[in-house]
Amino acid sequence: MSTLTDRRATELGVGARLSLHPHCDDYVEVILSALAAADASRVTVSTDDVSTFVRGSEADVVRYVYEVLAAAGETRWHVVAHVLLSRGCPGEVACELPDGALLDGVAVPDLDPTGLSASAHWALYPLDDTGGDHLAHIMTAIGTAGSAATTSPEHFVTRLDGDLADVLTAVAAGWLEAARHVRHVVTHVTVSMHSPSAGAR
Repeated sequence: MSTLTDRRATELGVGARLSLHPHCDDYVEVILSALAAADASRVTVSTDDVSTFVRGSEADVVRYVYEVLAAAGETRWHVVAHVLLSRGCPGEVACELPDGALLDGVAVPDLDPTGLSASAHWALYPLDDTGGDHLAHIMTAIGTAGSAATTSPEHFVTRLDGDLADVLTAVAAGWLEAARHVRHVVTHVTVSMHSPSAGAR
């Protein structure tokens, strides 16, 4: 299989959609403050009435999401976030790459521990048009994620528990592991912090 440069990867649909849902009366302030607290100097960011779009390299996108969630979590309100990460084409650009082409592998970014406990439901979608074994890629990615956070199977998702940094590292590690084998990989995670029902499982 052929590979492309990381610069080219950024041009081919690497990015995220992020929605933040603080459970408090002043949720607007929590959302806006969390977005403002994150370093956006290395990413393109735009927010509408549904979600925030983030475009940049894999590491920069993940770090931005991490900083937004950490800032929201520091408020100690119950916060839920929905994050979608996408890498590769087809995406929002016309793409003439053959199905067997892969983007270069990239390293999982280092995220400092936050002291914030997080739980998440995570799903991974390797969009393989070559007739490959989707489940094999997913299971390998789950194994990779398990080196960063506690994993357990749930209906339609994998549950992740740990420090917010570990949970997001697990998501990124699984996403990028699958991307070593499939040119277009989408992952979705719902993250919860400070839930009043935490520990009631």
